[in-house]
Amino acid sequence: MFAVGDYVMKTSKGVCHIDDITHLDMAGIDRDKLFYVMTPLDGRGSTLYVSVDADASSIRAAMTKGEAEDVIDSIPSIEEVWVENDKLREQCYKNAVRSGSPEALVGIIKTIYSRKKLREDQGKKNTAVDERYFKQAEELLYAEIAFALGMDKAEVNDYITTRIRGRAPKKKS
Repeated sequence: MFAVGDYVMKTSKGVCHIDDITHLDMAGIDRDKLFYVMTPLDGRGSTLYVSVDADASSIRAAMTKGEAEDVIDSIPSIEEVWVENDKLREQCYKNAVRSGSPEALVGIIKTIYSRKKLREDQGKKNTAVDERYFKQAEELLYAEIAFALGMDKAEVNDYITTRIRGRAPKKKS
């Protein structure tokens, strides 16, 4: 169980602050059941009420600085999720976003980036589905990394690029 003051990652909502843990006095809700009262850090959402019994896959502790750096360092080894069938690919994207797993988000970001390049080489535009899921995955991943590293979300892409390039093996001359 999390505590008041903790920061958590709420699947598809982003990093949230737990403001309170309380019983809700609402019709149709078990008055003995406890709920986290959470505020998303991005400021775009309203207050969230999440059962403390919620599935562990829908809420987890926000990444620490070390965990964020480990995720960034593992980006080159995270495989793309290449699915030829459009409907199955979209379902794969949905599952990755719903999981909230940083590694799953990286996998679909890499996949969509590669698909975009391939389509551009063929003179085609990126699909609307790819654009939508790329933005969602990037938003969730970058927001959590920014939180963990204490930086602005706008700085995350450059930070990741610099960190990965700094760890790349040196090319032979």
